[in-house]
Amino acid sequence: MMALEGPFLAAIIARLPDPKFNLAAYGVAFAFALLVEAPVIMMMSASTALVEDAPSYRKLRNFTYGLNAILTGGMLLLVVPPVGEFVLETLIGLPHEVARLTYWSLLILLPWPAAIGYRRFYQGLLIRGGRTRLVAYGTMIRLVAMSSTAFVVFKFTSISGAYLGAAALSVAVCVEAVASRIMVRGTLRRLLSIHADETKVTLDYRRIRHFYIPLALTSVIGLAVHPMITFFLGRAPYPVESLAVLPVVNSLSFIFRALGLSFQEVGIVLMGEDYENIRELSRFALVLGTAASLALALIAFTPFVHVWFETISGLSPELAAFAIAPARILAPLPGLTVLLTFERAILVQRRSTRPITVATAIEVTGIILTLMALVHFFGMVGATAAAVAFVAGRLGANIFLATRCVRALRPD
Repeated sequence: MMALEGPFLAAIIARLPDPKFNLAAYGVAFAFALLVEAPVIMMMSASTALVEDAPSYRKLRNFTYGLNAILTGGMLLLVVPPVGEFVLETLIGLPHEVARLTYWSLLILLPWPAAIGYRRFYQGLLIRGGRTRLVAYGTMIRLVAMSSTAFVVFKFTSISGAYLGAAALSVAVCVEAVASRIMVRGTLRRLLSIHADETKVTLDYRRIRHFYIPLALTSVIGLAVHPMITFFLGRAPYPVESLAVLPVVNSLSFIFRALGLSFQEVGIVLMGEDYENIRELSRFALVLGTAASLALALIAFTPFVHVWFETISGLSPELAAFAIAPARILAPLPGLTVLLTFERAILVQRRSTRPITVATAIEVTGIILTLMALVHFFGMVGATAAAVAFVAGRLGANIFLATRCVRALRPD
């Protein structure tokens, strides 16, 4: 459900004035917002894996709140005018109009990182308590808040499309964060009644840092690739067109990749301490990954691709032509995403998080090197080169993690 946000907002922005500039600015602003929120992305996995009683809950909660404050400060720094102007225009090389729209969109997205960290912490507790349906309800509330905000702004104001997208996202994540806190109350009451087990090692801030920093680095490294890709697209053939269509293509791909993203927490909860359920989970992962990639291919390689990009997403025929090839190239990505999250779940269950960071570094390195080669040596259109790079990098990460999972599963 969360993956529906991107196509919905892109479709609205594409129907407002100056869609090319606004889609480009929205995509760049969203990429930077993802980068700033990156350190809290894995908080759901952390609370699912680490919170067992009242003391561990309080320790990880305080850690989360501190991290949220630091990230909000980082977002504030990014919207200081001299910093924003240097990063967007000088460093990335965005056209002035795109840079201006991006700057104000980032300002509107200021609540984003803290709201994400807050709700992912409490959603992890819901997953640990077996109340995954409430996580889905929270996402439904988020979608209603997002679509309602977008509709009101679209209907009753004349602001730019990039600002509409940023405002809808900010309101939605804040509403979902509040809803998650309300829905976790029953789970939290039971959790706070559990006292620490004196036979186990007490969770302290040192152990939290040792467990979480590799996971946070994984997200930071992984999401840092989006601003880097923006840098290369700004210097590739057809830069504005590529920047405009990439968020639309990624939104389509994310609908099917999202089916695998939650599998990491599912694997952590259901795998068992001795991996007794791994065969059932691996069969489920195979079916899920294959179905997700085939579903994306069914859109990308049939005439429905024109319906999606031109009718549903609202792209002009010119921009839709730039989107078709990247969408087809990304068809294997949903399956590779399921495999990656399954491998991560195996290692998190083993409390071995460093290989996950290394795998992400391999993925990002593969993306950047592939993108650099395709753009600078072959002159490939930026959006198409980015799609090839995404698949190549994800494949490299999967191969590396597969070797580490084989070691983790060997009997001691």
